Amino acid sequence: MNPRILFSTAGRVLNQLRHDRRTLALIVAMPALLLTLIYYVFDDQRLVFNHVGLIMLGIFPFVLMFIVTSIAMLRERTTGTLERLLTTPLSKLDLLFGYALAFGLAAAIQAGVVTAVAYWAFDIAIAGSFWWVMVFAVADAILGMALGLLASAFAQTEFQAVQFMPAVVLPQLFLCGLFAPRAEMAGVLGGIAKVLPMTYAVEALEQVGRYTSATSIMYRDLVIVVGAAVVALALAAATLRRRTD
Repeated sequence: MNPRILFSTAGRVLNQLRHDRRTLALIVAMPALLLTLIYYVFDDQRLVFNHVGLIMLGIFPFVLMFIVTSIAMLRERTTGTLERLLTTPLSKLDLLFGYALAFGLAAAIQAGVVTAVAYWAFDIAIAGSFWWVMVFAVADAILGMALGLLASAFAQTEFQAVQFMPAVVLPQLFLCGLFAPRAEMAGVLGGIAKVLPMTYAVEALEQVGRYTSATSIMYRDLVIVVGAAVVALALAAATLRRRTD
């Protein structure tokens, strides 16, 4: 990768985001609004909100970044922008990691806003550090971004890109342990859950909720989540072509 081209690509993506106010609102404000909804759903059940709200701090960024990046990359494919870019010295890794850098920054802002709302507006009570919540919220957002870039390769229209959400996102939400403990699932489902990265994202946030200091499980889960994002970016790079057939 060329650092100059990498940062130039990230700057281009950030400039596009800056002029797209609706997408900015979706990235920054929507998770906080959804968390507000969750807060009032469990208004009289503080312990439930403390658990569910904490997990949502990782799930909301994951889902929203998946949607935004899958559509953004598909738009560059269908408008011919991607093909033109790949005829320049820009490499596939420069492009994808430039996207990762730009949306990683957006994810950090998103995570900071929603985590601040959880702590200072809703007084969420967890044992672990605010900063560990931030780390996993950003990691989950980057994972969603990477999977979104990969999913965009298999869609022909923006509507199809959105349709990948039930196929990629919902099974992970159902099997990650949010709705039922993984140990109580059928054996086959428990086995599938072990290979889904969202399982480890949720497990890590549960560890943050229970323990005042970092645990070995948290470190392991962070490596798995980040590793899954890197693998998804590598697979996405393999789908990029310098010419359209």
